[in-house]
Amino acid sequence: MKSSGRWAKAEAILRELEENCGAHTAKLRQVADAMTVEMHAGLASEGGSKLKMLISYVDNLPTGDEKGLFYALDLGGTNFRVMRVQLGGKESMIKQEFEEVSIPPHLMVGSSHELFDFIAAALAKFVATEGEGFHLPAGRQREIGFTFSFPVRQLSLASGTLIKWTKGFLIEDAVGEDVVGELTKAMERVGLDMRVTALVNDTVGTLAGGRYDNPDVVAAVILGTGTNAAYVERAHAIPKWQGLLPKSGEMVINMEWGNFRSSHLPLTEYDQSLDAESLNPGEQIFEKIISGMYLGEIVRRVLCKMAEEADFFGNDIPPKLKIPFILRTPDMSAMHHDTSSDLKVVGSKLKDILEVPNSSLKMRKMIVELCDIVASRGARLAAAGILGILKKLGRDTVKEGEKQKSVIALDGGLFEHYTKFRNCMESTLNELLGEVTETVIVKHSNDGSGIGAALLAASHSQYLEVEDS
Repeated sequence: MKSSGRWAKAEAILRELEENCGAHTAKLRQVADAMTVEMHAGLASEGGSKLKMLISYVDNLPTGDEKGLFYALDLGGTNFRVMRVQLGGKESMIKQEFEEVSIPPHLMVGSSHELFDFIAAALAKFVATEGEGFHLPAGRQREIGFTFSFPVRQLSLASGTLIKWTKGFLIEDAVGEDVVGELTKAMERVGLDMRVTALVNDTVGTLAGGRYDNPDVVAAVILGTGTNAAYVERAHAIPKWQGLLPKSGEMVINMEWGNFRSSHLPLTEYDQSLDAESLNPGEQIFEKIISGMYLGEIVRRVLCKMAEEADFFGNDIPPKLKIPFILRTPDMSAMHHDTSSDLKVVGSKLKDILEVPNSSLKMRKMIVELCDIVASRGARLAAAGILGILKKLGRDTVKEGEKQKSVIALDGGLFEHYTKFRNCMESTLNELLGEVTETVIVKHSNDGSGIGAALLAASHSQYLEVEDS
């Protein structure tokens, strides 16, 4: 193919992608409305929607008045974290300590007994190092909040059965078991007297951590490897809730919004093929166009087409380009943020990752534009999802004479490190909210340590009644 023809063809592929990824304001409003409709459906009945809208049983979010010593365990991947916090109410700052432990690979595919014994032993060791500044009143049992970031069917605040493992874990005998029961039995086996007060999803933990700092927090969104959202719902607005209405009148809902899908989502042929070849075809469609695990892979798929149909990298297709997930989102972000005049970061990424030794400036510029198209779509759709939550809560309009603020707590590596993604998401939200922008605040709530679970153990402590009476 002649050079000018090559560029024209590559340019055409890029323009078509831009057209199909188009998330103009009217489209985003349709997505937000669809999100609100699915939220209603998921709250109305089990299985009523692609959105699971899971009841978390968290009905008392932290207020900042909590006092005492509490522990947290965060298990969500190849490492787990144990921590303790000493809370002193409004007047004194939290003291916290934590330790990270990596899980030996053989335990990720062994037996439930072995995994939980390993965790309990690490926890017991950590408790033994409790020192200055941490104080447990005499005669009290230690209490712990357990963040468990795998799909769980929650049965009560402190119990839930494992639905399935993800992220490289495969321990057959734990599926269908109560993970709190498993942990409790393991703690008993190592002689550790500790009560699990709350079993929480990481997104619910982020919500709790955000609320502890700021009473106006109404929702939490995680934008990282995956994506999810949780928010505070009025308890009487949950038709599928069968139990007694909580005293607080509120209930935290874990949306599992990564599984949202709608005919209004701007999907492309690249998304269709990525989904078809994934481990979970037809599932997590929203997540697959927004989150850190997939953005770089979408870029790779477009580059593949440009290489095949437009000889983008010359006559040969770089063999490395054929490897799924070889282009990670942090690499995409580095290329997207390249400010050098000759785009040398793009050049070095092409060389290091795809083994393309020479790339022209024209080629590099097209790659930056490709990153921009894919990241912007994801960021704009994330903003539409947040608008959907605000609509469900009736917080997408300004009421006469009301001074309500709505704070959304955000966490996750994508939000934290991919600056252009974050900026695009925030500016899109402002664009969608118009005059309401003044009342909606997006705040980074770094709950990487899982402090939210310790705060929930505190706000649901077995000793609260004793202190209140």
